[in-house]
Amino acid sequence: MEKLGIIDLGSNTARLVIVEMFADGHYMVVDELKETVRLGQDMDRDGFLKPQRIAETIKTLKMFKKLCDASGVDRIIAVGTAAVRRAKNQRSFLDEIQVSCNITIRVLSEEEEAVLVYRGVINSMDIPKGLILEIGGGSTKIIYYNRRNLLNYANLPFGAVTLTDLFAADATPQEAASHVEEFFTEQLKKLPWLSEVDPEAQMIGVGGSFRNLFKITKLVRKYPMDIAHNYRMDAEDFTGVYDMMKALDVDKRKKIKGLSPNRADIMPAAMAIVKSFVSYMNIQNFIIGGSGLREGLMVNQALPITTEKPISDVLGYSLETLVKYYGCDTKHVEHVVQLSVQLFKQLRVLHKFPRQYLKVLKIAASLHDCGRRVKYYNHAANSRYMILNATIFGATHREIVLAAFVAGCHNREDVPLLEWQKYKDLVLEEDLDAVKKLGVLLRIAESLDRTQCGVVAGVNCDVLGDSVIMKTEVTGDAALEIRDAENANPEFKRAFRKNLEIL
Repeated sequence: MEKLGIIDLGSNTARLVIVEMFADGHYMVVDELKETVRLGQDMDRDGFLKPQRIAETIKTLKMFKKLCDASGVDRIIAVGTAAVRRAKNQRSFLDEIQVSCNITIRVLSEEEEAVLVYRGVINSMDIPKGLILEIGGGSTKIIYYNRRNLLNYANLPFGAVTLTDLFAADATPQEAASHVEEFFTEQLKKLPWLSEVDPEAQMIGVGGSFRNLFKITKLVRKYPMDIAHNYRMDAEDFTGVYDMMKALDVDKRKKIKGLSPNRADIMPAAMAIVKSFVSYMNIQNFIIGGSGLREGLMVNQALPITTEKPISDVLGYSLETLVKYYGCDTKHVEHVVQLSVQLFKQLRVLHKFPRQYLKVLKIAASLHDCGRRVKYYNHAANSRYMILNATIFGATHREIVLAAFVAGCHNREDVPLLEWQKYKDLVLEEDLDAVKKLGVLLRIAESLDRTQCGVVAGVNCDVLGDSVIMKTEVTGDAALEIRDAENANPEFKRAFRKNLEIL
């Protein structure tokens, strides 16, 4: 297993993520460190990185290097974006970093940066048509893809830091925000291809400003999940937050819960960019993406094939990663998933669930055992907690919640209604019944692989009167498996109003 340190030196923030690379094309972030260095601040005056900003950046990079050494990092990949790319004193700056920190910074071109952001998004979200808005400190990227192919991009040479500097002399925060909106809208008018964007393309917001927006909204709405990735926000709700924020001075903005104090001065400019974009493109809602440039680098390192084509099954890849990271038995997991799918399809005449619930069952079956990493006893409840707090690519927040509760009740446990109520704004009324029924199916599937030897190869179910006759296809002695599965008969009868007979 190789450990990588990935450094993203942006115009506002320097970030380090430490990543464990598995031998079979998977990866997991195990540590991170970030500092607000404001490298691009005041650059627009003469094009030079300022001595104070350089000193702060080098101090930060030395800390990053120290953490990498202490963590046993094998290799560091460091990239610089807009501020470094445009700096007239780029060469001397990079040389100083090399000498003082022993870190080589690769300066990304505009195209390389846009492509890495696209790869970070496309390999972590199941959205076939997307319009990505990535707001950095010194640049703003707009990336359009359709059918998982990148079609167009623009890298505009200004971001939250540079636009804050540009309109810093305005009399009030509202005036500055209004001028940013006007300025950005004029830039959008220079991109004729925006008029050709498919109206069904989903806007995806990427970057620290969007993550902060999620944290603010989470507290305002009392949103139950702490995962920004795949959070959906209505344009109307965004406007409410933006109008509140732009009316406050910096000191008052620093008191907004969820907003990083280091981002308080530049957040209105970032939100003005979003407001301009949403209005210009007539966007009704957008999704926040938790993956961008750094994740693009990670997935390219783990799976070099993604430099040519994206991952075809984002959810499957994500679940495989978590299964390996949590140390679950891969063959057992695959078999339980297979049996769960068979039960779902063969008993559809009873449950009548649409296909979206099969996706929920697959997630729950893949991760039903992950709670054993905490302890065996009460492991189903532990699995529920771990699924709720895992970033599962390719799944909506509702699907994650449902899968967590299915896994949490698969081991004779009932759905804890007090916990369920926390997610009342995410789930539907009929979801509770679905969770209980899917939990029973998962329990039976797990029992049919009780020895984890795959002795029950498959099942065939017949619904006859008030009974379900389940015939097992076995490759050996399956007495333990069948007996264990039969113990689920009371829960099965309660959920489906049928007796269960297993042969």
